[in-house]
Amino acid sequence: MNLGVLVSGTLGFIALKHLHNSNDIHYVLTDSKSGNIIDYCVKNQLNYFIGNPRNGRGYNFCMGKKKIDILVSVNYLYLIERDMIELPNLLSFNIHGSLLPKYRGRAPHVWAIINNESKTGITAHIIDDKCDAGDIIEQIEIKINSEDTIYDLLEKFKINYVKLLSSVFAKVRLNKLKLKKQKNELATYFSKRTPEDGHINWNWQKERINNWIRAQSFPYPGAYTYLNGKKIIIDKIKFSDIGFSDKIINGFIMSSNPILVKTPNGVVELFDIREIDFEVKKGQ
Repeated sequence: MNLGVLVSGTLGFIALKHLHNSNDIHYVLTDSKSGNIIDYCVKNQLNYFIGNPRNGRGYNFCMGKKKIDILVSVNYLYLIERDMIELPNLLSFNIHGSLLPKYRGRAPHVWAIINNESKTGITAHIIDDKCDAGDIIEQIEIKINSEDTIYDLLEKFKINYVKLLSSVFAKVRLNKLKLKKQKNELATYFSKRTPEDGHINWNWQKERINNWIRAQSFPYPGAYTYLNGKKIIIDKIKFSDIGFSDKIINGFIMSSNPILVKTPNGVVELFDIREIDFEVKKGQ
């Protein structure tokens, strides 16, 4: 197959290498922060475009190259327009990190953990003019265990992204694609996240705080709090049986060794603190 590939990040890099094993990649579109993808393109002499493809920029780049059969998008940072969607002879499809129509939008796997979901998945779907709304080609369901962090979920994604790509291409070659319309009335949408969005609110219930932390832990920027004006990134907490009074303010440090913090419905112990270079003072 002759491909155009739109990829970003680690999942996009893994997909690119997998697709390159058995297909002719005519061009790659990526973003400036995906250095591993850019390096791979340089090393393998693949045509590549860096940046926002909208307003004709991506289309004009692609038009100067050979005609493609399939346009594949995996973890790509940008929405594309109709001019690029219509480039391939056969189809344009995307791999999205949720069980569509649930969790359309950005960072669906992060939001799934934050929202205490017990499962998520990945969806191969046709690219259309809307966000993650095209017909579904195939889905893989993925379990989220109660102690899974974002690292654990990404490891599951790495395996299943390759599996889903292989399945879709096998169906294309055998002319056995069967599309299913999404039920738009069931759709949920979630927004882009930035490192600044990770601030912990100690007035939340301890269960939400735990989900908040494990959803943004390493290798992501992390959930954080402040102490004496210093930023602390926390990658793991555990619930403690230590008693408390409801008169104690939420966020009160009840012990510094171990570090115990009071929340509305219980005390939590902080583990795996990524950035702390100062003395923790009780009650701060």
